[in-house]
Amino acid sequence: MKNLDTVGVIGAGTMGSGIGLVAAIAGHKTIVFDADAKALAKAKESTDKIIVKQIEKGTLTSEKAQEIKSNLTFADTINALGSCELVIEAIIENLNIKQNLFVNLESIVSDSCILATNTSSLSIVSIASACENPGRVIGIHFFNPANVMPLVEIIPSLTTDDKITKETIAIIDSWGKKTVLAKDTPGFIVNRIARPYYGEAIRIYEESIADLATIDWAMKEVGKFRMGPFELMDFIGNDINYKVTETVFEQFFYDPRYKPSFTQKRLYEAKHFGRKSGKGYYDYSPAAKMPEPIKDSKLSCVIFNRIIAMLINEAADALYLKIATREDIDLAMTKGVNYPKGLLKWADELGINYVLNALECLHSEYGEDRYRPSVLLKRMVHEGKTFY
Repeated sequence: MKNLDTVGVIGAGTMGSGIGLVAAIAGHKTIVFDADAKALAKAKESTDKIIVKQIEKGTLTSEKAQEIKSNLTFADTINALGSCELVIEAIIENLNIKQNLFVNLESIVSDSCILATNTSSLSIVSIASACENPGRVIGIHFFNPANVMPLVEIIPSLTTDDKITKETIAIIDSWGKKTVLAKDTPGFIVNRIARPYYGEAIRIYEESIADLATIDWAMKEVGKFRMGPFELMDFIGNDINYKVTETVFEQFFYDPRYKPSFTQKRLYEAKHFGRKSGKGYYDYSPAAKMPEPIKDSKLSCVIFNRIIAMLINEAADALYLKIATREDIDLAMTKGVNYPKGLLKWADELGINYVLNALECLHSEYGEDRYRPSVLLKRMVHEGKTFY
């Protein structure tokens, strides 16, 4: 593994500060940079609170906590990153801003420093193309909260050196994370495959097949998901979720499978971002009451079957297009978004013919390319194969 003493993180938001904490816990001198002094102060305060909570829970000793704090430095000048052997960028999802940042970084860090982006949806090679040495640029995509979620997607681009990929995997593995290797395509593994969990749930709601609470209840009751799609979107933030959907849709050349909804767009425009804004699909004000679901077993099965078929279709297509291996696809969905099962294993349990039939019925009914089944599912049914 690359000899790694100092790690740099750019961006002191929730994600950046979380990544910084992970690196500091792993024993590295860690510098979190942000030009905004208020963001830095907030990041330091939130990091301290996390550490205190861990001490109270007994999962962290006072001595270890002090060591972590001593590893962390918060800086308001980018030149402070000059000694870093790895820099992870976690700023706004804007390609031009990221490209300009990486050009600036190249003039500050050593030639051997790995430059990584935590982007969730932008092309790694597009970011790297601005650099003189694109071979050292790679995607390292953490999930929020970074210090809690075990999954990290490693995304080499077309121009990333193989040595950099191997070193990066070894580093993140040494931090106690579960790494999966993904191709540099829109959404990578998780954000690509998870689109129907939100999009198809919204479609069911828009068609008045069921209300929000009933759809959420169905996915938790029948599918054993920890959170329903609307609860989860409100938790993630409808600003973030909508922008990821929009970006994936655009980058897939407007493939209708990833088409955003007006329902989500209007929430975004109204700044109803979810829990953080006090209102999203649900009202989180103190006096508000959460709506009760209709606990109808037949309806809940209809909802679950429609959404799970769409999710499995995406997972199958990701495997068919070699976005990731079978094992990494299933690991990514269980460890990255807490799905109760890997989708490809789930397909085997339900029966691939059953999934294909559900998709073909939807495709026939709606006549939309949104519901086209993956060619891999068709071939597997024809050949009598299973994923495992």
